[in-house]
Amino acid sequence: MIIRNFYSHKNIKLFYYLGGYLRLIFPLLKNRNNYINRLLKKFNNEKDYIKMRVNYYNKINYKNSPDLDWIPTSSMKIPNQGTVYFFDLKEYVRFYPSKFLVRFLFGDITKIPKSPSFVKTRPIKGDNENSVLFKLNKVRHFTFTNDRVKFSDKLNILIGRNAVQQKQRIDFFKKYFDHPLCNLGQINSGTTHDIWLKNKISINEQLKYKFILCIEGYDVATNLKWVMSSNSIAVMPIPKFESWLMEGKLIPNFHYILIKDDFSDLEERLKYYIKNDSKAYEIIKNANKYIMQFQNKKREDLISLLILEKYFHYSGQINSNFALKDF
Repeated sequence: MIIRNFYSHKNIKLFYYLGGYLRLIFPLLKNRNNYINRLLKKFNNEKDYIKMRVNYYNKINYKNSPDLDWIPTSSMKIPNQGTVYFFDLKEYVRFYPSKFLVRFLFGDITKIPKSPSFVKTRPIKGDNENSVLFKLNKVRHFTFTNDRVKFSDKLNILIGRNAVQQKQRIDFFKKYFDHPLCNLGQINSGTTHDIWLKNKISINEQLKYKFILCIEGYDVATNLKWVMSSNSIAVMPIPKFESWLMEGKLIPNFHYILIKDDFSDLEERLKYYIKNDSKAYEIIKNANKYIMQFQNKKREDLISLLILEKYFHYSGQINSNFALKDF
């Protein structure tokens, strides 16, 4: 369970780590089959929706044998880096026999692996079925807001506080750092463009602005989840990578304000939504509704377990027809 700080809108990592270590110490008391069946009954009226999400994250639909670099879940060790990834995967693989083999890649993954692997992110385009999306590093990525500031009371400006290292972010800052419709700041130092350096500001401060920059970094834009849960609007090009958020399903100018890949239409797009606030309200409503689907913990448990069930089934490690008959 993740506990959120009401004032900062961020998840409290202390409780997250405590829960992760406790799950390693104490045995699992739930029977997997019984738990999955109970959840399937609980969400029986959402079967088509759950099927869609499971098959979206795990596209494997052919039998495959584990490669030599797959490891038993019992051999999973807390890494020097990527501890949160370990805890997020271990939370669910512990439901399965420790001899079951898995392959996972922790960190910002932008390439499609050679064999089915659990990843946090994957390219949206291409044959990406070997990239099995899982809700990894959720303590950082899945934060939501308690935004009580009305869109009409926010500033008519785009706010952006970013680590500026990748070409697309550098190009954006070159174009708009001094623009009157933007309040941009680079939060990482030691670059050739430290002229853009500004102090970090809280999510609460950013929520004073109508528009929030959500440009991808190495993979997905980390702030997109909390922005879409707020009364501000995400501004970004069409995403190239996706995560548990299913960024590939987001609709431009329906869930976020679309700008061109070269950012040349930013001023035009901001002025349009400043003038047409009814259109802006529609995007906020649609984005908030989209985010709500990720906020039911029991349903998220079921989807996560069914992704694993499908992974083990198609790798020949389990016969899971009881749970996957419709998958």
